Order: sequence, then structure tokens, then C-alpha cells
Amino acid sequence: MDVTLHGAGVVRQERPVRGTLHLRAGRVADTSAGGFAVDLRDHLVFPGLINAHEHLHVNAVPPLPMDRPFANSYDWMAAFQAHFDEPAVKAALARPKACRMRHGALKNLLAGTTVVAHHDPWDTSLDDADFPVALLRGYGWAYTLNGPAFGPDVRASFLATPPSCPWMIHLAEGTDERARQECAQLDAMGCLAAHSVLVHGVGLDAEGIDAVIARGASVVWCPASNRRLLGRTLDTRRLHAAGRLGLGSDSRVSGSRDLLDELGVAVDAGLTPHEAWVLATAANARILRMPWRGHLGVGATADLVIVADRGDAARSLVGLRRADLRAVVREGRPCVADPDFAPWFEAAGVDAVAVELDGRPKLLDRRFADPTLLALEPGLVGERVH
Repeated sequence: MDVTLHGAGVVRQERPVRGTLHLRAGRVADTSAGGFAVDLRDHLVFPGLINAHEHLHVNAVPPLPMDRPFANSYDWMAAFQAHFDEPAVKAALARPKACRMRHGALKNLLAGTTVVAHHDPWDTSLDDADFPVALLRGYGWAYTLNGPAFGPDVRASFLATPPSCPWMIHLAEGTDERARQECAQLDAMGCLAAHSVLVHGVGLDAEGIDAVIARGASVVWCPASNRRLLGRTLDTRRLHAAGRLGLGSDSRVSGSRDLLDELGVAVDAGLTPHEAWVLATAANARILRMPWRGHLGVGATADLVIVADRGDAARSLVGLRRADLRAVVREGRPCVADPDFAPWFEAAGVDAVAVELDGRPKLLDRRFADPTLLALEPGLVGERVH
């Protein structure tokens, strides 16, 4: 179905351009053959957010109580072993993994994230046609350089990943000497290259940052998780200036509630609101080698976040909570939106369910409104069929 969005400020570069946005077959088009029209005067349309680092299946796991920061993630993982015996943790992990994956995806969708890089073993449920978000595919990954072997062998995984695809690893996730040395170790193994994506990087010193930039590698920054577990985060200035920085949310077990909240943390850490939303869209798309995501140019995937125009483009998005979003659209079809978007759901053939999100009425695609998922997500309450 063709859809034409009239009167919105379409955010393509630094400032929104007021006009018309055409959607056809799930893509941004240059013209329209008619179809359904949506009046979006006094609104801004952003590309859907991209979460460059997420562990989808652990978002309902209670965080580890802490009385001090850890020196590195390995110490945190060791401390978490005893936490597995807690009844609430056991109950969370007893749920089927497929259900936990869908819950993590729904958490992202509700906050305007339409694409996720899941950093863990693949599960068959991720291939479901009705999965709430699109997923990075074709990538390579390892879990850590020196810690428990939760994933593939580091060097074997790197060598098996084509240079055209991202290869991801948690690296330098700490503030001690062990974390600081990891970048040089990875480089010595021949695994620091233009398609290497290092997650966290808190322990990178000036020499490590030099190496990342020189090799054309990138770092995904998860500031809320870093601050909570390690007591501080990465100084992003040089990596950001070099275009080698992305943004992720990690998961609720260690980080913020969602990527929208992470945008606020990024601003608190020194970025401007404009720089923050670019990290979560165009920059993440570039790092993850997803050329049709993260922008609203002709041919781009029609993933959209629609918000009220508050006079400043970036500040109209950054600083919002998820219930403030007017609509989240995937491939040209509304997924979650305020009730006045009901005609679009109907025209698109999307069966919508009325829910409450953080106390506000919303419409949610029925495919994502399974009672089990609603029960898992704090602040999301099912009401009635629309």
C-alpha cells in the first residue's frame, strides 16, 4: 500500500524539511500513486532508531545488587554467578527463551527502535516473520577476549566473517590494566580491522583509541551500563570526531530501560541532542553496514518514529520517554501509536489492540500483544480489542 505523509518535518539532515514523505512497499519513495494519506502537520518524522548492542533475552532478569563498581566485566560476571540462585532470577530465566527474545524486541519497539544488533547465540525464534523488530544479520561475533567462552572462538570467528560484514566483540569493558591491554591483544591477533566493532571500550587509552581509528574499526558506546557496572564510561570525543562511534543499550540487566533513555545519558555525558540521535540512526547504520537503514532518503526502509514538533528537531526526540512517541512504524506499517492513528492501522490491514503504555492509551499491533509479553513488560497493560 502506498502511504503519503503530508505536512510533516522530515528529518533527513541537521534540520527538518517540511513537506511530503511517500512510502511504497515498505520503502521511502520519490513519488506516490495515491494510496492512504496521513496529515502530520505539527509533527516531525525521524528514521527508526537502531540499537547497535543489545542482549534481547535478559531484559526481565533482575539486576545484580551492587555496593561498588567492578574493575571489569569479568569480575561482574563472576559475581553474577551467585545471583543465579536468587528466586526472581531463576523465575525470569525459566521462561522459554523465545518468549524472552520477543520481550526484549518489544521493549525496543515501544521506544522507537526498529533494528537491533543482538549479541548472543542465534535462536530460531529470531527468524519468525512476526518478530517485533528487524535484526542485524550476516554478522560475526565473539563474546569476550579473555573471559568465559560463551560464544565462538575469537580468531576463528573473525576469520570466518567477510570484511563486508561487521564482526563484534565485547572489549576493554573495564577500568583496570586487564581491560586496557585488550585492544593491543586483539590487534596482535590480527582481529582489529575496518569491520571490527568493539563493544564498550571503557578501558581504551590514547594508544588504543589511536589503533581503533587507524584500523578503521568502531566502538559501540553503552554509557548507562558502563556507569552502573564500572563507575565511569568512555571518553568518546576522538572516536566521535573520527566517525567511529555508535550507541547501544546493552540490556536492562545492566543498562538503561531502552535506547531512548540511552540518548539522554549520552547527552548527559557531553553530546548534543543532535549528535546523540545521529549516533542512534545514521552512525549505527554505517558501523553495522546497513546502507538502507538510519535515514529517510529515497529507497531507505520505511522505519519511522513520529513525534510532536517542539520547535527544535533533535530536542523533539531526545529527552522523550517512550509514551511520548506519537507513532512507531516498521516498513511502512504502524506498529505502536496513539489512538488517533487508528485509520492508518485499518488502512494498512494491521489488527490493532488498545493498550496502556506507562499510563497512556496506545494502539499496538496484535501480533506483539501476546498476554505473556504484556505481563513481562512493566508499564504495558492490555485493555481491549480495537
